[in-house]
Amino acid sequence: MLKTLAAKHRSSVPKMAAKHKARIDTPSGPRVCFEARIERKNRKPLVARFGGIPLQRQRTAEIADREPVRVDYPQKELIARLLADTCEICGGKGNVQVHHVRALADLAHAGWQPSDWARVMLQRRRKTVVACDTCHDRIHSKGLPKQTRSSHWRAG
Repeated sequence: MLKTLAAKHRSSVPKMAAKHKARIDTPSGPRVCFEARIERKNRKPLVARFGGIPLQRQRTAEIADREPVRVDYPQKELIARLLADTCEICGGKGNVQVHHVRALADLAHAGWQPSDWARVMLQRRRKTVVACDTCHDRIHSKGLPKQTRSSHWRAG
């Protein structure tokens, strides 16, 4: 607080400490603190106080911390799709992999008829498709359009 006030008023920290030093009464006796006070007409003054807290251990104090609320987040959609262990292109079961493209816009080019895997991705509006080994190999061997294939190989 003192450094901030000193910078604001183009002064020094010791000058601000001397200006804002205050003595307050606490249950364990008088304490020294720093206090910034703004007096207002017909209203209580605005007071910002730093310090003045007794640092003595209270042996009779009881801890009243509340148990944090645990939020159970649902699984991510992709994880659920992988755990289903089903190819989203041919419907085959077992040994699936995820194919990913940079952008859906790469799949929707004018004058190009999307393949079965690209159609699945476009319909779901997802950049990923869970595919079996056979379908995944087919995607990488010939299924990518020229623009996507070149950008796909540069990414690797």
